[in-house]
Amino acid sequence: MSGYPLSFEKSKAGRRCVSLPQNGLTERYCPDEKHLRAQAARLPELAEVDVARHYTALSKRAYGVDDGFYPLGSCTMKYNPKINEKAAAMAGFTDIHPLQGEETAQGCLAVLYNTQELLNEVAGMDCTSLQPAAGAHGEWTGLQLIRAYHADRGDTNRTKVIVPDSAHGTNPASAAMCGYGVVSVPSGEDGCVDPARLAEETGYQKPETEQQQRNHPREREQIMPGQEVKNQPPKQHANNAREDNDAVSFLINFHI
Repeated sequence: MSGYPLSFEKSKAGRRCVSLPQNGLTERYCPDEKHLRAQAARLPELAEVDVARHYTALSKRAYGVDDGFYPLGSCTMKYNPKINEKAAAMAGFTDIHPLQGEETAQGCLAVLYNTQELLNEVAGMDCTSLQPAAGAHGEWTGLQLIRAYHADRGDTNRTKVIVPDSAHGTNPASAAMCGYGVVSVPSGEDGCVDPARLAEETGYQKPETEQQQRNHPREREQIMPGQEVKNQPPKQHANNAREDNDAVSFLINFHI
């Protein structure tokens, strides 16, 4: 963390957090020689009080839902009720192991399956993947799906992704990581995405355009005026729009 020393920087040779008494168990249960380290692990050497103070200080620098509203990114902090966090912290989720037998994890798998089905219903999609581990990972996954779609059609000409200039920084970054060129659509004087400039870039005369990336709810408010129809390019260009919905709860409220 910028401006705060790492535990390694506080390390002092010879300091110990705990000192266990000699009990003879080390010799009795010592692993085979081939499993032992050739040298000691490179860990910081700190006293117990130093460790406690270090992580307590870090915790005070964290910003969370109890501190205030977080306007950009960190969608979980904006919308998840605390009861959801409590449920997610249950041992049936936190103590599960990816390699344990499926028969021992039916409760967790049932939650995942039902979540997928609910998301399908809410979004009107045929299937849902819960594999992406974060928003940026989801962006990258969406781009890869779109790329696979066009590859299956034999269309290799689409090389650009349209991103509003007000988008999360991860949007253009994900596009670039997937090998696409990024076309930034500017905002007008009112702070909204310029519909005319968007129409120029959405594929009407540019078959190389791959897709658009938008974020909800923040950008939903910014690109609404006059943009709804212009976001539908001719079907012969087969453009795709990847919606970053921040939180499904917003879409449910929006459509209600």
